[in-house]
Amino acid sequence: MSARLAMILTAVCWFAINASAAKDLHSVLSSGKDDFLTEDEVDQIREAQDPSQRIGLYVSFAQARLDHIDEYRTKPVDPEVDVAGYLEKQFDQYIRITDELKNWIEDQYGRRNDMRSGLKKFLEVGPHQLEQLRHMESSPDPYTPGYHKNLNDALDDFSDAIDGASKALSEQSKLFGELKRQEKVDAQTAKDREKEEKKRAKEEKKLRKKEHEKGVPSDQDVD
Repeated sequence: MSARLAMILTAVCWFAINASAAKDLHSVLSSGKDDFLTEDEVDQIREAQDPSQRIGLYVSFAQARLDHIDEYRTKPVDPEVDVAGYLEKQFDQYIRITDELKNWIEDQYGRRNDMRSGLKKFLEVGPHQLEQLRHMESSPDPYTPGYHKNLNDALDDFSDAIDGASKALSEQSKLFGELKRQEKVDAQTAKDREKEEKKRAKEEKKLRKKEHEKGVPSDQDVD
C-alpha cells in the first residue's frame, strides 16, 4: 500500500468515525424527553404527598416560567440566540404545568382529600400571574408574533384553573364544614353519654350504700 493511499484511507476512516459519533450524539439529544419539569422539580413533586403542598409547588413552578419569559422577552434580538424558541418552550411548560395543577385539583377533589389551604394560597397568588400574562398581551415585544397564540392559550388555561380552584374551595368548605360540625355533635353525644353513665353509676353506688345501712343485703353482700 502506498503512503498516499494509506493517508487517504486514514482520513476516510477518521471522517467516518467522527461523523458516526456526531450522528449518535444528535440521536441522543433529539431522543431525550423534553419534559416540562426539571429533575429537581420532579423530585419535589414526588416527595409532596400532601394535596395542598403539591398545589403550592405547581403554582411556584408556573411562576418561575413566567419570570423567565418576562426576563427574556425584553432582550434585544440576537441572531446568535434563539430567544423566540426559548420563549415558546417556556410558554409550553407553563401551560403543561397549569394542566397538571388542574388535573391534581380535580383528582384530589374526587377523592375528597382536604386541600383547602392549598386552594386558598393559589387563589391569593393566582391573580398575580394573570396580571403578568395580561401585561404581556398589552405590551408587545419583538417576539410577540411567535408566542402570541401560546400566550392566549396560557391566559385561557390559567383562568380556567382559577375558576376550578374557586369552585373546589367553595365545595370543600361546605363539605369539611359539615364534617366538622358532625364531629362536634358526635363528640358532644359521647361526652353526654359518658356523663350519664357516671351519674347512673354514682346513683347505684349511693343506693347500695343506703340499702346496706338499712340491713338489706345487696348483691355484693350475697356473693
